[in-house]
Amino acid sequence: MSRFLLVFAALSGAVTVSLGAFAAHGLKAQLSPYLLGVFETGVQYQAWHTLAIMGCVILSRILGSKQVLYAALFFAVGILFFSGSLYALALTGIKWFGPITPMGGVCFIIGWVALAVAAWRSA
Repeated sequence: MSRFLLVFAALSGAVTVSLGAFAAHGLKAQLSPYLLGVFETGVQYQAWHTLAIMGCVILSRILGSKQVLYAALFFAVGILFFSGSLYALALTGIKWFGPITPMGGVCFIIGWVALAVAAWRSA
């Protein structure tokens, strides 16, 4: 699972940079300031949680704990739901994507709590 998560994080990092550049150069004139902000929020959360996934993979190898990988898995699902729904909302304007965003946020929170529990148990 750590290999999958590391590949996911590497690809997510590439996508993050690409989408950030797309927002800065391609969407600025196309979207309202509000929707551009929505898109940029997705990029920021994806960037932070991509780094968190990479950190979890490294920690799992150092600590020899698979529990840390569960946190990384929640971060990955959070990226897909949270950031993905924000991208879809910003690009389409379809409000239906809005209710998906909190599910991704809950995944992020669960991931951080899972990481705290794994750290507590390994100490």
